[in-house]
Amino acid sequence: MLNILDRLKGTFPRNTHGRVFLVGGAVRDFLTGRENSDIDLAASLTPDEYTSLGFHLVEGRSTAPIRYRQIEGLGTVEVTLLNDVEELSGDLQRRDFTINAMAITLEGEIVDPLGAREDLEQRLLSPCSRNTFSDDPLRVFRAFRFAADNWRMTHECEKLLRDSDLGGRLSHIPVERFSREMLKALECKDPGRFFLLMLDYELGQTYLPDVFRMQHIPAGPLEHHPEGDLFTHSLQVLQRVAAVTDDPLARFCAFFHDIGKLATPPSLYPRHHGHDQTGFRMAGPFCHGLRLPAHFGKTLSWVSRLHGTFNLWDNLRDSTRVKLAGEAIKAGITGILPVVAAADKEGGSEPEEWRVAVDIAGRSARELGIDLQQLESMKTGARADYVLQVQVERFRSTRTAST
Repeated sequence: MLNILDRLKGTFPRNTHGRVFLVGGAVRDFLTGRENSDIDLAASLTPDEYTSLGFHLVEGRSTAPIRYRQIEGLGTVEVTLLNDVEELSGDLQRRDFTINAMAITLEGEIVDPLGAREDLEQRLLSPCSRNTFSDDPLRVFRAFRFAADNWRMTHECEKLLRDSDLGGRLSHIPVERFSREMLKALECKDPGRFFLLMLDYELGQTYLPDVFRMQHIPAGPLEHHPEGDLFTHSLQVLQRVAAVTDDPLARFCAFFHDIGKLATPPSLYPRHHGHDQTGFRMAGPFCHGLRLPAHFGKTLSWVSRLHGTFNLWDNLRDSTRVKLAGEAIKAGITGILPVVAAADKEGGSEPEEWRVAVDIAGRSARELGIDLQQLESMKTGARADYVLQVQVERFRSTRTAST
Protein backbone atom coordinates (compact mmCIF):
# COMPACT_ATOMS: atom_id res chain seq x y z
CA MET A 1 0.00 0.00 0.00
CA LEU A 2 2.87 2.38 0.76
CA ASN A 3 4.21 1.70 -2.72
CA ILE A 4 0.80 2.49 -4.24
CA LEU A 5 0.50 5.71 -2.26
CA ASP A 6 4.03 6.74 -3.25
CA ARG A 7 3.23 6.20 -6.93
CA LEU A 8 0.04 8.21 -6.59
CA LYS A 9 1.92 11.01 -4.86
CA GLY A 10 4.32 11.02 -7.78
CA THR A 11 1.44 11.23 -10.23
CA PHE A 12 -0.54 14.01 -8.59
CA PRO A 13 0.99 17.44 -7.80
CA ARG A 14 1.49 18.18 -4.12
CA ASN A 15 -1.24 20.85 -4.12
CA THR A 16 -3.83 18.16 -5.05
CA HIS A 17 -2.86 15.54 -2.45
CA GLY A 18 -5.55 16.61 0.01
CA ARG A 19 -8.20 16.15 -2.69
CA VAL A 20 -7.29 12.63 -3.84
CA PHE A 21 -8.35 9.45 -2.01
CA LEU A 22 -7.81 5.75 -2.57
CA VAL A 23 -11.19 4.03 -2.21
CA GLY A 24 -13.03 0.71 -2.51
CA GLY A 25 -11.58 -2.75 -2.80
CA ALA A 26 -7.94 -1.65 -2.65
CA VAL A 27 -8.51 -0.27 0.85
CA ARG A 28 -10.39 -3.40 1.93
CA ASP A 29 -7.70 -5.71 0.60
CA PHE A 30 -4.89 -3.65 2.11
CA LEU A 31 -6.49 -3.88 5.54
CA THR A 32 -7.03 -7.65 5.21
CA GLY A 33 -3.53 -8.32 3.88
CA ARG A 34 -4.62 -9.30 0.39
CA GLU A 35 -3.13 -8.14 -2.91
CA ASN A 36 -5.31 -6.00 -5.14
CA SER A 37 -4.75 -5.03 -8.75
CA ASP A 38 -7.74 -2.66 -9.11
CA ILE A 39 -6.90 0.89 -8.13
CA ASP A 40 -9.92 3.18 -7.69
CA LEU A 41 -9.77 6.77 -6.56
CA ALA A 42 -12.19 9.50 -5.57
CA ALA A 43 -10.98 13.02 -6.22
CA SER A 44 -12.09 16.63 -6.26
CA LEU A 45 -10.09 18.15 -9.11
CA THR A 46 -10.95 20.62 -11.83
CA PRO A 47 -11.47 19.47 -15.44
CA ASP A 48 -8.25 21.27 -16.38
CA GLU A 49 -6.33 19.45 -13.66
CA TYR A 50 -7.62 16.07 -14.89
CA THR A 51 -6.72 16.93 -18.47
CA SER A 52 -3.23 18.12 -17.59
CA LEU A 53 -2.66 14.86 -15.69
CA GLY A 54 -3.75 12.73 -18.65
CA PHE A 55 -7.05 11.45 -17.21
CA HIS A 56 -9.69 10.74 -19.87
CA LEU A 57 -13.40 11.31 -19.32
CA VAL A 58 -15.89 8.43 -19.74
CA GLU A 59 -19.60 9.15 -19.60
CA GLY A 60 -21.67 5.97 -19.33
CA ARG A 61 -25.31 5.72 -20.31
CA SER A 62 -26.45 4.34 -16.98
CA THR A 63 -23.47 5.10 -14.73
CA ALA A 64 -21.91 8.26 -13.37
CA PRO A 65 -19.02 9.74 -15.38
CA ILE A 66 -15.49 8.76 -14.37
CA ARG A 67 -11.95 9.65 -15.31
CA TYR A 68 -9.29 7.05 -16.08
CA ARG A 69 -5.64 6.79 -16.96
CA GLN A 70 -2.91 4.17 -17.24
CA ILE A 71 -0.26 4.68 -14.57
CA GLU A 72 2.98 2.72 -14.75
CA GLY A 73 3.14 0.13 -12.01
CA LEU A 74 -0.55 0.53 -11.15
CA GLY A 75 -2.34 -0.23 -14.42
CA THR A 76 -5.68 1.40 -15.20
CA VAL A 77 -6.70 3.84 -12.49
CA GLU A 78 -10.34 4.99 -12.37
CA VAL A 79 -11.48 8.13 -10.56
CA THR A 80 -14.92 8.84 -9.10
CA LEU A 81 -15.55 12.56 -9.57
CA LEU A 82 -16.30 14.66 -6.48
CA ASN A 83 -17.37 18.29 -6.68
CA ASP A 84 -15.90 18.91 -3.26
CA VAL A 85 -13.89 16.99 -0.68
CA GLU A 86 -16.89 17.17 1.65
CA GLU A 87 -18.74 14.84 -0.76
CA LEU A 88 -16.39 11.95 0.02
CA SER A 89 -18.33 10.71 3.06
CA GLY A 90 -21.62 10.71 1.13
CA ASP A 91 -20.01 8.91 -1.80
CA LEU A 92 -18.70 6.18 0.50
CA GLN A 93 -22.09 5.76 2.18
CA ARG A 94 -23.75 5.23 -1.22
CA ARG A 95 -21.53 2.26 -1.98
CA ASP A 96 -22.60 -1.38 -1.73
CA PHE A 97 -21.14 -2.84 1.48
CA THR A 98 -19.40 -1.27 4.44
CA ILE A 99 -16.16 -3.13 3.72
CA ASN A 100 -16.00 -1.26 0.41
CA ALA A 101 -16.94 2.11 1.93
CA MET A 102 -13.57 3.20 3.27
CA ALA A 103 -10.92 5.52 1.86
CA ILE A 104 -7.25 6.27 2.48
CA THR A 105 -5.67 9.67 2.00
CA LEU A 106 -2.38 9.92 0.13
CA GLU A 107 -0.78 10.38 3.55
CA GLY A 108 -2.14 7.01 4.73
CA GLU A 109 -5.01 8.19 6.95
CA ILE A 110 -8.08 5.92 6.92
CA VAL A 111 -11.52 7.44 6.36
CA ASP A 112 -14.24 5.11 7.71
CA PRO A 113 -17.64 6.85 8.03
CA LEU A 114 -19.60 3.61 8.58
CA GLY A 115 -17.28 1.93 11.08
CA ALA A 116 -16.38 -0.91 8.73
CA ARG A 117 -13.24 -2.02 10.55
CA GLU A 118 -15.22 -4.39 12.78
CA ASP A 119 -16.98 -5.91 9.77
CA LEU A 120 -13.57 -6.46 8.18
CA GLU A 121 -12.23 -8.22 11.24
CA GLN A 122 -15.25 -10.55 11.38
CA ARG A 123 -15.52 -10.91 7.57
CA LEU A 124 -19.10 -9.65 7.65
CA LEU A 125 -20.92 -8.41 4.58
CA SER A 126 -23.13 -5.56 5.72
CA PRO A 127 -25.04 -3.26 3.32
CA CYS A 128 -24.27 0.44 3.50
CA SER A 129 -27.98 1.28 3.53
CA ARG A 130 -31.44 -0.18 3.04
CA ASN A 131 -31.20 0.98 -0.56
CA THR A 132 -28.05 -0.97 -1.34
CA PHE A 133 -29.74 -3.49 -3.65
CA SER A 134 -32.50 -1.26 -5.00
CA ASP A 135 -29.91 1.36 -6.01
CA ASP A 136 -28.05 -1.24 -8.06
CA PRO A 137 -29.59 -4.74 -8.22
CA LEU A 138 -26.33 -6.17 -9.56
CA ARG A 139 -25.07 -5.93 -6.00
CA VAL A 140 -27.10 -9.07 -5.36
CA PHE A 141 -24.52 -11.09 -7.29
CA ARG A 142 -21.69 -9.13 -5.76
CA ALA A 143 -23.00 -10.28 -2.37
CA PHE A 144 -23.09 -13.87 -3.61
CA ARG A 145 -19.56 -13.49 -4.93
CA PHE A 146 -18.28 -12.24 -1.57
CA ALA A 147 -20.07 -15.12 0.13
CA ALA A 148 -18.20 -17.48 -2.22
CA ASP A 149 -15.03 -15.95 -0.80
CA ASN A 150 -16.14 -16.87 2.75
CA TRP A 151 -17.63 -13.53 3.79
CA ARG A 152 -20.74 -13.94 5.98
CA MET A 153 -23.81 -11.93 5.09
CA THR A 154 -25.33 -10.14 8.07
CA HIS A 155 -28.94 -10.74 9.03
CA GLU A 156 -29.80 -7.32 7.61
CA CYS A 157 -28.16 -8.23 4.31
CA GLU A 158 -30.06 -11.52 4.10
CA LYS A 159 -33.34 -9.81 4.98
CA LEU A 160 -32.88 -7.15 2.29
CA LEU A 161 -32.18 -9.85 -0.29
CA ARG A 162 -35.39 -11.68 0.60
CA ASP A 163 -37.64 -8.68 1.15
CA SER A 164 -36.57 -6.49 -1.77
CA ASP A 165 -38.52 -6.90 -5.00
CA LEU A 166 -35.45 -7.47 -7.18
CA GLY A 167 -36.48 -10.14 -9.68
CA GLY A 168 -37.91 -7.83 -12.31
CA ARG A 169 -35.25 -5.17 -11.90
CA LEU A 170 -32.44 -7.66 -12.47
CA SER A 171 -33.68 -8.33 -15.99
CA HIS A 172 -32.65 -4.82 -17.02
CA ILE A 173 -29.00 -5.30 -16.08
CA PRO A 174 -26.67 -6.22 -19.00
CA VAL A 175 -25.65 -9.86 -18.91
CA GLU A 176 -21.99 -8.82 -19.13
CA ARG A 177 -22.18 -7.37 -15.63
CA PHE A 178 -23.64 -10.60 -14.25
CA SER A 179 -21.00 -12.72 -15.99
CA ARG A 180 -18.24 -10.55 -14.60
CA GLU A 181 -19.42 -11.28 -11.06
CA MET A 182 -19.82 -14.99 -11.86
CA LEU A 183 -16.26 -15.25 -13.18
CA LYS A 184 -14.92 -13.47 -10.12
CA ALA A 185 -16.88 -15.88 -7.92
CA LEU A 186 -15.32 -18.82 -9.77
CA GLU A 187 -11.92 -17.62 -8.53
CA CYS A 188 -13.07 -17.60 -4.90
CA LYS A 189 -12.45 -20.17 -2.17
CA ASP A 190 -15.95 -21.71 -2.38
CA PRO A 191 -17.18 -20.96 -5.94
CA GLY A 192 -20.16 -23.28 -5.72
CA ARG A 193 -21.72 -21.06 -3.08
CA PHE A 194 -22.44 -18.45 -5.76
CA PHE A 195 -24.80 -20.86 -7.56
CA LEU A 196 -26.25 -22.22 -4.32
CA LEU A 197 -27.25 -18.73 -3.24
CA MET A 198 -28.85 -18.06 -6.61
CA LEU A 199 -31.15 -21.00 -5.93
CA ASP A 200 -31.66 -20.16 -2.27
CA TYR A 201 -32.80 -16.59 -2.99
CA GLU A 202 -34.37 -17.47 -6.34
CA LEU A 203 -32.45 -14.70 -8.07
CA GLY A 204 -30.68 -14.92 -11.42
CA GLN A 205 -33.14 -16.83 -13.63
CA THR A 206 -32.77 -14.11 -16.26
CA TYR A 207 -29.11 -14.96 -16.77
CA LEU A 208 -28.79 -18.63 -15.90
CA PRO A 209 -32.21 -20.30 -16.14
CA ASP A 210 -30.41 -23.61 -16.74
CA VAL A 211 -29.01 -23.59 -13.19
CA PHE A 212 -32.56 -23.53 -11.84
CA ARG A 213 -33.54 -26.43 -14.12
CA MET A 214 -30.59 -28.57 -13.01
CA GLN A 215 -32.14 -29.36 -9.64
CA HIS A 216 -35.09 -31.03 -11.38
CA ILE A 217 -33.03 -33.16 -13.80
CA PRO A 218 -31.52 -36.51 -12.75
CA ALA A 219 -27.75 -36.65 -13.13
CA GLY A 220 -28.09 -40.21 -14.39
CA PRO A 221 -29.02 -43.70 -13.17
CA LEU A 222 -28.69 -43.86 -9.39
CA GLU A 223 -26.14 -46.69 -9.53
CA HIS A 224 -23.77 -44.23 -11.20
CA HIS A 225 -25.08 -40.99 -9.64
CA PRO A 226 -26.25 -41.62 -6.07
CA GLU A 227 -26.15 -37.84 -5.52
CA GLY A 228 -29.38 -37.65 -7.52
CA ASP A 229 -29.96 -34.41 -9.42
CA LEU A 230 -27.79 -32.67 -11.98
CA PHE A 231 -27.25 -29.55 -9.88
CA THR A 232 -25.83 -31.55 -6.95
CA HIS A 233 -23.60 -33.53 -9.31
CA SER A 234 -22.32 -30.38 -11.05
CA LEU A 235 -21.65 -28.76 -7.69
CA GLN A 236 -19.64 -31.77 -6.52
CA VAL A 237 -17.54 -31.73 -9.68
CA LEU A 238 -16.91 -28.00 -9.25
CA GLN A 239 -15.86 -28.51 -5.63
CA ARG A 240 -13.40 -31.25 -6.59
CA VAL A 241 -11.88 -29.16 -9.38
CA ALA A 242 -11.70 -26.10 -7.10
CA ALA A 243 -9.64 -28.18 -4.68
CA VAL A 244 -6.88 -28.66 -7.26
CA THR A 245 -6.93 -25.49 -9.40
CA ASP A 246 -8.01 -21.87 -9.08
CA ASP A 247 -8.36 -21.48 -12.86
CA PRO A 248 -11.84 -19.94 -13.44
CA LEU A 249 -12.09 -21.55 -16.89
CA ALA A 250 -11.48 -25.04 -15.50
CA ARG A 251 -14.00 -24.40 -12.72
CA PHE A 252 -16.56 -23.06 -15.20
CA CYS A 253 -16.19 -26.17 -17.35
CA ALA A 254 -16.48 -28.35 -14.26
CA PHE A 255 -19.84 -26.88 -13.30
CA PHE A 256 -21.27 -26.98 -16.82
CA HIS A 257 -19.52 -30.09 -18.18
CA ASP A 258 -22.87 -31.91 -18.45
CA ILE A 259 -24.69 -29.07 -20.17
CA GLY A 260 -25.92 -31.52 -22.81
CA LYS A 261 -28.10 -33.26 -20.21
CA LEU A 262 -30.30 -30.17 -20.10
CA ALA A 263 -31.62 -31.11 -23.56
CA THR A 264 -32.56 -34.71 -22.73
CA PRO A 265 -36.31 -35.36 -23.16
CA PRO A 266 -37.83 -36.22 -19.76
CA SER A 267 -39.22 -39.44 -21.24
CA LEU A 268 -35.62 -40.74 -21.41
CA TYR A 269 -34.71 -39.96 -17.79
CA PRO A 270 -32.64 -40.96 -15.93
CA ARG A 271 -30.37 -41.72 -18.89
CA HIS A 272 -28.81 -39.11 -21.14
CA HIS A 273 -27.66 -40.91 -24.27
CA GLY A 274 -25.55 -38.71 -26.50
CA HIS A 275 -25.35 -35.84 -24.04
CA ASP A 276 -21.67 -35.35 -24.86
CA GLN A 277 -22.41 -34.56 -28.51
CA THR A 278 -25.43 -32.48 -27.54
CA GLY A 279 -23.31 -30.52 -25.09
CA PHE A 280 -20.74 -29.93 -27.80
CA ARG A 281 -23.40 -28.17 -29.88
CA MET A 282 -24.96 -26.30 -26.95
CA ALA A 283 -21.83 -24.93 -25.27
CA GLY A 284 -20.96 -22.28 -27.85
CA PRO A 285 -24.36 -20.56 -27.93
CA PHE A 286 -24.63 -20.92 -24.15
CA CYS A 287 -21.35 -19.06 -23.56
CA HIS A 288 -22.16 -16.50 -26.24
CA GLY A 289 -25.44 -15.76 -24.46
CA LEU A 290 -23.45 -14.99 -21.32
CA ARG A 291 -21.11 -12.78 -23.38
CA LEU A 292 -18.11 -14.78 -22.24
CA PRO A 293 -14.79 -14.76 -24.14
CA ALA A 294 -14.82 -16.99 -27.24
CA HIS A 295 -12.36 -19.47 -25.76
CA PHE A 296 -14.86 -20.30 -23.00
CA GLY A 297 -17.32 -21.63 -25.59
CA LYS A 298 -14.66 -23.63 -27.41
CA THR A 299 -13.22 -25.11 -24.23
CA LEU A 300 -16.59 -26.06 -22.75
CA SER A 301 -17.67 -27.59 -26.07
CA TRP A 302 -14.72 -29.94 -26.20
CA VAL A 303 -14.72 -30.76 -22.49
CA SER A 304 -18.39 -31.69 -22.83
CA ARG A 305 -17.68 -33.81 -25.88
CA LEU A 306 -14.62 -35.66 -24.64
CA HIS A 307 -14.95 -36.07 -20.87
CA GLY A 308 -17.19 -39.14 -21.13
CA THR A 309 -14.76 -40.94 -23.44
CA PHE A 310 -11.87 -39.91 -21.22
CA ASN A 311 -13.57 -41.56 -18.23
CA LEU A 312 -13.60 -44.86 -20.14
CA TRP A 313 -9.81 -44.73 -20.48
CA ASP A 314 -9.18 -48.16 -18.97
CA ASN A 315 -11.51 -49.75 -21.54
CA LEU A 316 -10.27 -47.85 -24.61
CA ARG A 317 -8.08 -49.23 -27.35
CA ASP A 318 -4.63 -47.70 -27.61
CA SER A 319 -5.58 -46.15 -30.95
CA THR A 320 -8.58 -44.45 -29.35
CA ARG A 321 -6.40 -43.18 -26.50
CA VAL A 322 -3.97 -41.59 -28.93
CA LYS A 323 -6.78 -40.09 -31.02
CA LEU A 324 -8.40 -38.72 -27.85
CA ALA A 325 -5.12 -37.05 -26.93
CA GLY A 326 -4.86 -35.60 -30.43
CA GLU A 327 -8.36 -34.12 -30.21
CA ALA A 328 -7.53 -32.61 -26.82
CA ILE A 329 -4.39 -31.03 -28.27
CA LYS A 330 -6.32 -29.43 -31.13
CA ALA A 331 -8.94 -28.15 -28.69
CA GLY A 332 -6.29 -26.83 -26.28
CA ILE A 333 -7.67 -28.77 -23.31
CA THR A 334 -4.92 -31.28 -22.49
CA GLY A 335 -4.70 -29.75 -18.99
CA ILE A 336 -8.35 -29.04 -18.24
CA LEU A 337 -9.83 -32.28 -19.63
CA PRO A 338 -8.15 -34.71 -17.19
CA VAL A 339 -8.90 -32.43 -14.24
CA VAL A 340 -12.63 -32.18 -15.02
CA ALA A 341 -12.94 -35.83 -16.03
CA ALA A 342 -11.23 -37.01 -12.84
CA ALA A 343 -13.61 -34.86 -10.79
CA ASP A 344 -16.62 -36.31 -12.61
CA LYS A 345 -16.60 -39.24 -10.21
CA GLU A 346 -15.53 -39.56 -6.61
CA GLY A 347 -11.96 -40.75 -6.27
CA GLY A 348 -11.20 -40.19 -9.97
CA SER A 349 -7.66 -39.48 -11.11
CA GLU A 350 -5.71 -38.75 -14.26
CA PRO A 351 -4.58 -41.97 -16.02
CA GLU A 352 -0.84 -42.54 -15.77
CA GLU A 353 -0.49 -42.85 -19.55
CA TRP A 354 -2.38 -39.65 -20.42
CA ARG A 355 0.72 -37.45 -20.59
CA VAL A 356 2.49 -40.07 -22.66
CA ALA A 357 -0.41 -40.15 -25.12
CA VAL A 358 -0.40 -36.34 -25.33
CA ASP A 359 3.34 -36.28 -25.94
CA ILE A 360 3.14 -38.80 -28.77
CA ALA A 361 0.00 -37.35 -30.34
CA GLY A 362 1.70 -33.97 -30.43
CA ARG A 363 4.83 -35.13 -32.26
CA SER A 364 5.39 -34.27 -35.90
CA ALA A 365 5.87 -36.99 -38.50
CA ARG A 366 9.59 -36.27 -38.48
CA GLU A 367 9.73 -36.58 -34.67
CA LEU A 368 7.94 -39.92 -34.95
CA GLY A 369 10.70 -41.17 -37.26
CA ILE A 370 8.42 -41.43 -40.29
CA ASP A 371 10.02 -41.37 -43.74
CA LEU A 372 8.50 -38.23 -45.23
CA GLN A 373 9.01 -39.35 -48.82
CA GLN A 374 7.23 -42.61 -48.07
CA LEU A 375 4.42 -40.66 -46.42
CA GLU A 376 4.02 -38.34 -49.40
CA SER A 377 3.87 -41.28 -51.78
CA MET A 378 0.78 -42.64 -50.04
CA LYS A 379 -2.79 -41.80 -50.99
CA THR A 380 -4.14 -38.89 -49.00
CA GLY A 381 -6.66 -41.01 -47.13
CA ALA A 382 -4.03 -43.55 -46.11
CA ARG A 383 -1.60 -41.06 -44.58
CA ALA A 384 -3.58 -40.39 -41.40
CA ASP A 385 -4.05 -44.12 -40.79
CA TYR A 386 -0.34 -44.72 -41.21
CA VAL A 387 0.62 -41.88 -38.85
CA LEU A 388 -1.85 -43.21 -36.25
CA GLN A 389 -0.35 -46.68 -36.61
CA VAL A 390 3.13 -45.30 -35.89
CA GLN A 391 1.81 -43.25 -32.97
CA VAL A 392 0.22 -46.34 -31.43
CA GLU A 393 3.46 -48.29 -31.86
CA ARG A 394 5.39 -45.53 -30.07
CA PHE A 395 2.74 -45.40 -27.36
CA ARG A 396 2.99 -49.14 -26.76
CA SER A 397 6.76 -49.05 -26.82
CA THR A 398 6.83 -46.60 -23.91
CA ARG A 399 4.66 -49.01 -21.94
CA THR A 400 7.04 -51.89 -22.72
CA ALA A 401 10.06 -49.78 -21.78
CA SER A 402 8.53 -48.86 -18.42
CA THR A 403 7.97 -52.52 -17.53
